[in-house]
Amino acid sequence: MLQLKSSTRCSNSSARSRFLHLALAIFGAVSMLQLASCTKKNAQPSHVIKIGEYGSFTGSEATFGVSTNEGLKLAIKEKNAAGGIKGKKIELISYDNQGKPEEARAMVQRLITQDQVLAVIGEVASTRSLAAAPVAQQYKVPMISPSSTNPQVTEIGDYIFRVCFIDPFQGLVMAKFARENLKKAKVAILKDVKSDYSTGLSDVFEREFKAMGGEIVGIESYASGDTDFKAQLTQIKGKKPEAIFVPGYYTEVGMIARQARQLGMKDVPLLGGDGWDSEKLWEIGGEAIKGSYFSNHYTTESDNPKVVDFIKRYREEYKGKTPDGLAALGYDAGQILIAAMERASELTPQAIRNEIAKTKDFVGVTGQISINDQRNATKSAVVVQVADKVNRFVTTITP
Repeated sequence: MLQLKSSTRCSNSSARSRFLHLALAIFGAVSMLQLASCTKKNAQPSHVIKIGEYGSFTGSEATFGVSTNEGLKLAIKEKNAAGGIKGKKIELISYDNQGKPEEARAMVQRLITQDQVLAVIGEVASTRSLAAAPVAQQYKVPMISPSSTNPQVTEIGDYIFRVCFIDPFQGLVMAKFARENLKKAKVAILKDVKSDYSTGLSDVFEREFKAMGGEIVGIESYASGDTDFKAQLTQIKGKKPEAIFVPGYYTEVGMIARQARQLGMKDVPLLGGDGWDSEKLWEIGGEAIKGSYFSNHYTTESDNPKVVDFIKRYREEYKGKTPDGLAALGYDAGQILIAAMERASELTPQAIRNEIAKTKDFVGVTGQISINDQRNATKSAVVVQVADKVNRFVTTITP
């Protein structure tokens, strides 16, 4: 009896052992198949280099995204026509975030985790870059913003770069221009409180203008999407400013210009930043915006051979369309990424990131670009004046 029980226990133990080994073998086989499937799905194709782009191709500021995309695609087309990088062609995967920060974040997540891109280009608006950059930093995939000027964007981490100047410099440029070039002593500010770009630029302009002996006579605010600004402008008019600093986007700026003129402020110039740079500015503002000034990344009136050649090729590619500053920055962002990939010892996100960080004295369409220790671009800015449908070059201000 005792022997029988012992035999039964041994038999049960042996059966359990055989079952356990069989289960582990099956689990291991399934895991290997799943791993092989994932590896095959996520691997970079041997003949292409995938990079991602996210931008606002629809929505109220769609011209920003479209222009950037066109400049970037031109840079990639030219490189592919010349043979690509290390024998591989570049494949651009672009997603529309519709001007929404939450969509920008989702699109970058998709580009990295599903499309397996090696680097990301985007966004124009600082608010959307701030929403999406933490994703790129988390996965350690380099991201280059062509034109987000808020300083906080690159502070997110060591994989986040930009090829434009930042708000502290742009704010200084316009404060200096207002005080020294236009000889203005009293300026009012009208800012978009929903825009990190607008509030950041406003803060810097206020500080720098005061430091130069100027007076800020009033500060009013609005929110993106507003269409009626007469209450704010009436308050500003009562302060008798010699100019009004409006660091917003062209969508609202054009309407603000019209309403300011309707209220009788015909001889008070508006001043702004690169967010004005769109062919739609004149369509919205018309004669009311004429004579106003804004800082920008380049001018189409430049006689620099690189700029002249870029404008020529862009017009050929896009049926006579003249590239704005956003198109030029998209092109420069693409070229800087391409140059970094060419220098990289291997085509991995980390190796590409390290080479982007080494960018020095890169001759771009928007000027000579060096990436500093904070991953920001050191470069000059231009000031242009709105004159009909053409923005006339006024001056260049260097760092």
